[in-house]
Amino acid sequence: MNSFFNGLPLFQAAPATGGNTFLTIGMFAAVFAIFYFMIIRPQNKKQKAMQKMISEIKKGDKVVTIGGIHGLVHAVKETTVVIKVDDSSRLEFSKSAIASVLAKSEAVETPAVEEKKD
Repeated sequence: MNSFFNGLPLFQAAPATGGNTFLTIGMFAAVFAIFYFMIIRPQNKKQKAMQKMISEIKKGDKVVTIGGIHGLVHAVKETTVVIKVDDSSRLEFSKSAIASVLAKSEAVETPAVEEKKD
């Protein structure tokens, strides 16, 4: 049985070369750098932008929830927002349920261009 294990490459002694160690460490560092710049860093940026957007929500903003409900912010509380969906209906959502802010109510709308008749 011992002769069987001695023939497997897994149980053979590794050659004592210093170059392979540095190459292995370099490959691990490269893989970590790729994961950091391609996955971890963009996710952190997106999360910070979302937290900033949620903290800046104020009365009158047009928002969309993660469930797809469009409405106007009626009131902002500590952890929740009240969204006016229709003239008489108001729904209260957690701030984390806001997916995006569409437009500000105080934004100046562009006036319609009138055609001149000659």
